[in-house]
Amino acid sequence: MASICSAAALALVLSAAPAMAKTVMLRGDLTGGAVNPPSGSKASGEIEVKLDPDTKKITWKGHYQGLRSEETAAHFHGPAGPGQNAAPVLPVDAANGKFEGEATLDAKQVEQLENGRWYFNLHTDKHPDGALRGQLMRVR
Repeated sequence: MASICSAAALALVLSAAPAMAKTVMLRGDLTGGAVNPPSGSKASGEIEVKLDPDTKKITWKGHYQGLRSEETAAHFHGPAGPGQNAAPVLPVDAANGKFEGEATLDAKQVEQLENGRWYFNLHTDKHPDGALRGQLMRVR
């Protein structure tokens, strides 16, 4: 009887523990062909984003190489699918071929990001509308 009560108590404690959300990993390949319209840039790069759905915090890290003009801006844009354009939603500091940072999103932004509706765009002097773009897609 005591072991049944202990098992029941353990089950009750475990069921009351908060569910831990798994970190969502997203990735995007940065290319000139993904820009709308395509930039023609031969540069390339990649971005990786980690999202904690519980805290709504994202962290990102990326790199790029081969630009033929100076970086002028970098942003996350959304909501938009591949081939669609959207307004910037979050600025990013990018220089000398790399960038990283973190931010806290609102619930709507988290949903858009999780559903592949955000992209990263790097702008340059030569391509003010975007030299490189990468659609952020879930990898796990």
